[in-house]
Amino acid sequence: MTAPVQHPAPQFSSAIPVQKTHLGHALASEWTKIRTVRSTLWTLGVMLVLVLGINLLVVGASSHDYVTDPVLAFGLFGVLLGQLCVITLGVLVISSEYGTGMIRTTLTASPQRGRILAAKAIVFFALSFTVTTVACTLTALMNNAAFGGRPANNEDAFYSGSHLVVEHGLTTASGSQWLGATVGVGLYVALLGLLSLAVGTLLRHSAGAITTMTGVVLLPLIVAIFMPAGLHALQEKLIEYSSPNAIASLYQMPMLENGSADGVRQLIVLAVVTAVALGGAYAVLAKRDV
Repeated sequence: MTAPVQHPAPQFSSAIPVQKTHLGHALASEWTKIRTVRSTLWTLGVMLVLVLGINLLVVGASSHDYVTDPVLAFGLFGVLLGQLCVITLGVLVISSEYGTGMIRTTLTASPQRGRILAAKAIVFFALSFTVTTVACTLTALMNNAAFGGRPANNEDAFYSGSHLVVEHGLTTASGSQWLGATVGVGLYVALLGLLSLAVGTLLRHSAGAITTMTGVVLLPLIVAIFMPAGLHALQEKLIEYSSPNAIASLYQMPMLENGSADGVRQLIVLAVVTAVALGGAYAVLAKRDV
C-alpha cells in the first residue's frame, strides 16, 4: 500500500502591499480623529467667539479719545476665557478615547504607545497654536486700527506703569508687542493645551483632568489674592507665574510692576513643566494596562 501524496499548503498573500508603519501614519490617524469629532469644532469655535467677540465689545465700549495702555493689550480679556476652551480640548483628545473604549482599538492598531502619544501631541499642538495665533492676530489688527494713532495720555500711562509706545505724540505698537500679542500668546495657550493632554493621559478621566487644569490656571492667582501679608515673596511668585499674569505679560500689561514685562520667563517655565508632564505621561502610558 502506497502512502498518500502530501501536497504543500497553498501560500496566500495579500493583494494590498504591506508597509511598515511609522510616525507619519500615526499623525494621519490623529489628524483624521481630531478634525472629524464634534468636540474640536465646539471647543475651538467657542474659543474664537470668545476671543473675537469680547475684543469687539471692548473696542465698541471704548469712548476715550486718548490711550494709556498698550495698543494691542485689549485682546487680553477674550484670551483669558478662550484658553479654557483649548484646555478642555487638550484633555478630550486623549480622555475621550478612554471614556468610549476606543483607546483599545488605537493601541491595537499601533502598539507603539509612545508614537501614539507623540502623534496626538504634535497634531493637537499644531492645531491649537495655529487657531489661537490666527485669532490673536485678528484681535491685534482690530485693536491697532481702533487704538493706534490716537493721542496718548503720557502722564496717566507713566503712573500706571503701562508699556504704551508713543511715536510723534501718537500711540503705536512695537515689534515685540506684535510678536507677544500674536505668536507669544498662541504659543502659551497651545502649551497649556499640551499640558492638559499630559494630565488627561495621567488621569484618564475627562472631568477630573479638566478640573485639575482649571485649578492650575486659576488657583495660583486666587490663593495669592487672599494670602496673608507676611508671605509677600511667595505671593509675588504665585502672581508672576499664574496663567492670567503670564498672558497679560505677553501683552506687556503685567500685574506686578517689578515682574517680567514680556512674558518670556513664564513661557519658558510653562514649556519646561509641560515637557516634564509629557515625560511622566509617556512613562505611565507605557507601563500600565489600558
